[in-house]
Amino acid sequence: MTHLKNIMSKSSCFFCIMKEQDSPIRKSKIQDYLKGIPFLDNEQLILVVSELWSLAMTRPDDEELLSLGLFQSMTILMNKAIHDRSWLLKHQNIYIPYYAAHIVGSYTMKRAYSAARAVDSGVVQPLLGLLRGEMSWVEQRVAVRALGHLASYEKTFEAVAVYEEEVVELAMNLAVSCLEKVYKEFVGVKDGRGRVRYHCNLLTRGEGGVEMEGRKAEEWASQLQCWSIHLLNCFAVKERCLHLICKREFLEKLCGVWGGLANHASPGGVGLIRILCHTRVGRESISRSKNVIESLCNVSRSSDEWQYMGIDCLLLLLKDVDSRHSVIESAALCLVDLVELRILGNRRSLGDSITRTLLHEYKKPKIKNGDINVQRSLEMIWLLKVERKRREKLMSRERIEERRVMVKLIKQQGNHHFLVGNVGEAISKYSEALEICPLKHRNERMIVYSKRANCHLFLRDGDAAISDATCALCLSSPPNSHGISLWIRAQAYDMKGMAKESLMDCIVFMNVCISSGGGSGGRVLYYVVRMIYKQMEKTWLFREARIKVKEEVGIQEKKCKNYGSGLSTIMEEPYVVRDGIGIKKIERVISGISNKTV
Repeated sequence: MTHLKNIMSKSSCFFCIMKEQDSPIRKSKIQDYLKGIPFLDNEQLILVVSELWSLAMTRPDDEELLSLGLFQSMTILMNKAIHDRSWLLKHQNIYIPYYAAHIVGSYTMKRAYSAARAVDSGVVQPLLGLLRGEMSWVEQRVAVRALGHLASYEKTFEAVAVYEEEVVELAMNLAVSCLEKVYKEFVGVKDGRGRVRYHCNLLTRGEGGVEMEGRKAEEWASQLQCWSIHLLNCFAVKERCLHLICKREFLEKLCGVWGGLANHASPGGVGLIRILCHTRVGRESISRSKNVIESLCNVSRSSDEWQYMGIDCLLLLLKDVDSRHSVIESAALCLVDLVELRILGNRRSLGDSITRTLLHEYKKPKIKNGDINVQRSLEMIWLLKVERKRREKLMSRERIEERRVMVKLIKQQGNHHFLVGNVGEAISKYSEALEICPLKHRNERMIVYSKRANCHLFLRDGDAAISDATCALCLSSPPNSHGISLWIRAQAYDMKGMAKESLMDCIVFMNVCISSGGGSGGRVLYYVVRMIYKQMEKTWLFREARIKVKEEVGIQEKKCKNYGSGLSTIMEEPYVVRDGIGIKKIERVISGISNKTV
């Protein structure tokens, strides 16, 4: 013990040890130093721990420190922070639990063996303490990250599952409430000086003002939410605690979790719902919620990169005889627009899979679908994908070519009607063209669908415009790459108040413009940019939290006799109401297009 205290008493000793050239000597000294870390009682502790954090970030595959007792030291420090408040508030020890949990998460991110070392060192209990909120949302973020890594491996899952109901309930609560918590405690604090100072320093490393802090807090809040869902994924994939995860109220809130543009690598709520759709209990619970099914339909008909997950969920629900009847009415009206999809990501012949699933038992006399719209949709799919396909296989090349020429003439007639303002007649002509246009002429059919979608948009029929624009985008190669259809659908989604879907279409439209050399006119780009900024505000990660907080403050102020009692300190976001990471991406996209257009 005296030996350890002597080692810890030497100023900057750790950094000298790390420079030692003789490997056995260095390892021996590091091992002693790590054992003695709990005896550090000065400013040197934060310097050492922050250096260990830096090593974990830059060299997460290096096992030297792990073999010498690093995890044991981090466990002791986290426990000390949770149970010894006087120690926590001394020097700069307030930063220690964040760095310690972050170190555990970084070393266990990709290596099951390191995760096993961490579990053997007793990290689960102090991480769970931080997850409970013993300190703040900042520590909860790194704790849920580390626990998610530990729960990802077969060897270490059970160590977390010992506390499974508590862990699942905490993760569920964080997933749906963390944005409000971060807004109330940090982002929504009107005066930057009212924010917790060590939070500000961790977020920006001491650089940047209120705006930078807000943007970084937005990124961290999104990560906290998505990492909480990842932890739930680890239990759902093993069909553990489904009685908690499949609660209707939670599932409906889960649909609104999409990660934002700040966390585009996470599928958000739809990823967990997809896992649940692979379980009987999950399908049963999801099929009972109209809101969840509607959300899956919206994802399936969007240009979101997780579109395939929404389609997978609907197909899994439709293939189950117990849930098919509950979802067929909503799913059929959505999936009918996707039957001509060929490839989406690594999925091939996706449209054929949709067709087979929807038409399953369609021709059996005992099978009846009560909703007339569903019956009409299924009949349309049958005629398009079965009857018409069969007829066209028997047609001669001359007949196919004759039809192609007729389509061009009818389309020109439709164009003329639209230009003179006879939009209804234009729709009829475009419909006539689609009836005779050969299925293999996908590009021509894409253009006609897009033109008909534009007519519906002109008549302010948002649903019909979305349907036709989606059909056009399924026919484009690759899918969702026809710029005009994207812009039409973005406007239709805006008309229906579907801000997220509209925003995603606008962003993909911008990407299409860049890849094609900025061929769209400057006037269109001007309106697209305006739409992007409009939808960025509507889809801001903290928008719902801000609205709720303002409502709460308003109620409190009405009850308060003294209006100037300081209840309105949380009223406005201290920086631009947009996704901080996403807005930078959009600005780069706009700049790129402007340069090419000029």
